[in-house]
Amino acid sequence: MSVNLKILFILTLIHFIGDFYSSFLNPLFPVFINKLGLTLTQVGVITGTMRLLAFIIQPTVGYFADRYQTRLFIFAGLGLVVTCIPLTGIAPNFWLLLLFVALGSTGSSMFHPSVTGMVPLYSGSKAGFSMSIFNTGGTLAFGIGPLFITTYVATLGLSALPFTMLFGLAFICYFYFVIPCPRSEGLNRAGFFSALRESLGDVWKIIFLIWLTMFLRAIVGQAFLTFMPVLYVQEGFTVVQAGIIYALFIVAGTFSGLLSGHISDRVGFKPVFLGSFLLMGPALWLLLQLEGYWVYLGAIIAGSFVLAPLPLGVTMAQKLAPKGRSMVASLMMGFAYGLGGAISPLVGRLADSFSIRPVLTFMAVIR
Repeated sequence: MSVNLKILFILTLIHFIGDFYSSFLNPLFPVFINKLGLTLTQVGVITGTMRLLAFIIQPTVGYFADRYQTRLFIFAGLGLVVTCIPLTGIAPNFWLLLLFVALGSTGSSMFHPSVTGMVPLYSGSKAGFSMSIFNTGGTLAFGIGPLFITTYVATLGLSALPFTMLFGLAFICYFYFVIPCPRSEGLNRAGFFSALRESLGDVWKIIFLIWLTMFLRAIVGQAFLTFMPVLYVQEGFTVVQAGIIYALFIVAGTFSGLLSGHISDRVGFKPVFLGSFLLMGPALWLLLQLEGYWVYLGAIIAGSFVLAPLPLGVTMAQKLAPKGRSMVASLMMGFAYGLGGAISPLVGRLADSFSIRPVLTFMAVIR
């Protein structure tokens, strides 16, 4: 079976739009700190809430996506993302900011399992490369989004952020006419844990090891993505320059994800997956040793190794458990990503006590 490029493009575009809005938050943390007087611990709480919601919601939505043929999760999720994330620009205090972030993050957690679970249906014999293309939608959004939003806010101010929701609402109207309905995998009579056992079967140990690797990657990667913009603004970079560093980190991961997917289809997933994971720590340590314009190069190198394993872990799990495509995708992306990111409040607390740079250096070394 050949790759259905039209449907794969639509699914990738959905991924791009949803993650484009989600990418607004991290590079704006320095602005939120200045406006609302946030501590790094509060920044960690916001990030931890975002990831914790992914941890709680994505596996549940993945279960229902494998159980029912519905587009509800896609549209409800996208709707929350494109409306609530822009509303953070007018939040008058920490608690309302946290509420808007929580609602937007809930939406992100809702649409991801459904669309990710649909990718293998249209991938043909190019499962690894197709998942890498789909993942590119998200990573490219997290690369372009920070450049857009930091320039936008620097020009128009944080209070103009709600106007950005118009772009996303227009795309939701378009998606209504072109998104195919997800296919159920016949687990509609099984409860959550019964469906999980039926999906994973005898391969659960292997899937757990893949998940553990993804979880460790998420802890370190999310710490850098959360506190890297704040660190470089503190050290003399402008908000826009910090946004560029963040964007280079993500965009490099976009291309490395495509390359790793292409190579894995030829030589196998395991060596590429493990190799990129093992090189992640040294690449992050190198980034923290560089100064001036060399930081931009360091961000490219580090981002390449941090984000390359993501599509490979998802694809390996889906190949091992094809009956639960959405559920295992949510375990690899939502559960691992969310639980790893939920450590962010602790990282923020340590950064308040010891400053950001030594904490990130420690995480890169022990990884």
